[in-house]
Amino acid sequence: MLTAPPRVLALGDAALTVEFGSEIAPEIHARVLGFAQALEAAVARGALAGVVEWVPAYRSLTVYFDPAAELDDPATQAEILLALARQAPAVAPAGRRWRIPVCFDAAFAPDLDALAAAKGLTRAAVITLLTATPFRVYMLGFLPGFPYLGGLPEALALPRRATPRTAVPARSLAVAGRMCSVYPWESPGGWHLLGRTPVRLFDADHAADPALFHPGDEIRWVAIDRDTYEALERRAATGGLERGSLLVESEAQP
Repeated sequence: MLTAPPRVLALGDAALTVEFGSEIAPEIHARVLGFAQALEAAVARGALAGVVEWVPAYRSLTVYFDPAAELDDPATQAEILLALARQAPAVAPAGRRWRIPVCFDAAFAPDLDALAAAKGLTRAAVITLLTATPFRVYMLGFLPGFPYLGGLPEALALPRRATPRTAVPARSLAVAGRMCSVYPWESPGGWHLLGRTPVRLFDADHAADPALFHPGDEIRWVAIDRDTYEALERRAATGGLERGSLLVESEAQP
């Protein structure tokens, strides 16, 4: 894929967005991740004043500045960011690899049969495709800890529901378009609900790192039955489901 030259867009009076293309694609996301690393190094050496934080997305990264700080003029900030973006190499994701249990019981998957019928598949075939696919975390947004996951097979792609639900249960696995996600909290939502995980995706007790997933991580779903789900949910509720137990063994943390 040929990627476009980066461009800088103003976002209000205290943020700039650097775009790397118009598609959701691994090649473009690798440029976003490379730019994020270059930006972190630039801020550490004092080359870009007043930066509060930066947020990577599918094909862009937004840099937020402290509006109360003494800043360079916007044109200078934009030129510094553009130079960094042009020079930064693409970075292959070095994220963690997760195995996340999901229960596909009918009570947790109200849209699974309808999606299977619409795509000419059996219920079992949909579950097999979901659990055989490695999903990539492109970004977090919408809700704290809500991961936007690329990689959904075309065979499972459907537009969002015509009528969104007013309340999606917390930890529901859902798909829309070519994306997949899990709702960390109960909330309104228009994606198709295909299962539920007992794993908490956002935990404020992890003060330094409350969100379970990061951009660049890889996720595979592991099918579990209802009894296993309920046992894991009880463990998660009491803090007994450790994050390290969900990582691929070679990368599990002590």
